Amino acid sequence: MVKLNKIYTRTGDDGTTGLVDGSRLPKHAPRMDAIGAVDEVNAALGLAASADLGEHMAPVQRIQNDLFDLGADLATPLGEVGGSDFTPSEMVLRIVPQQVEWLEAQIDALTDRLEPLTSFILPGGAEAAARLHLARTLARRAERAMTVLAESDPVNPAALAYINRLSDYLFVLARDANDGGRGDVKWVPGASR
Repeated sequence: MVKLNKIYTRTGDDGTTGLVDGSRLPKHAPRMDAIGAVDEVNAALGLAASADLGEHMAPVQRIQNDLFDLGADLATPLGEVGGSDFTPSEMVLRIVPQQVEWLEAQIDALTDRLEPLTSFILPGGAEAAARLHLARTLARRAERAMTVLAESDPVNPAALAYINRLSDYLFVLARDANDGGRGDVKWVPGASR
């Protein structure tokens, strides 16, 4: 259980921040960039949820919780606390393949009820769809930050799969919010020439 008596600690005033294992990193380190990018996705999902997602509210809230799990995963590098692999434990929170599989099932269920794509679509339409498209683009940014981190430090493969699948889910969810795809804004190549 987390208990925060004070919001500020002053420990980051030197430009560093702490990880789960007690180590400290510069706030601009690739690991911190990835954690921050995941936080941006979560905030965008909170904004999207304020537009009334109806039946999709519970799945989005589940994903917001998963994104905190993802942040904890990224904040626990392999080592003394993190162990030698990405197996979760009582003390170490990790994204697991079942979370990725749940997203895949959600994507498949939504795709089955959408009109087929006949064009690339622009990020817009209904307000909820536009907010979900914004969250989707932020998920792609988080994925890029995580893959940059993975070039220098080990990153949980399930975490990488989760963030990749999340952007796919947000794409189909945005289409669903656009009246099942009927309200999608289609790209017209060269329309302004």
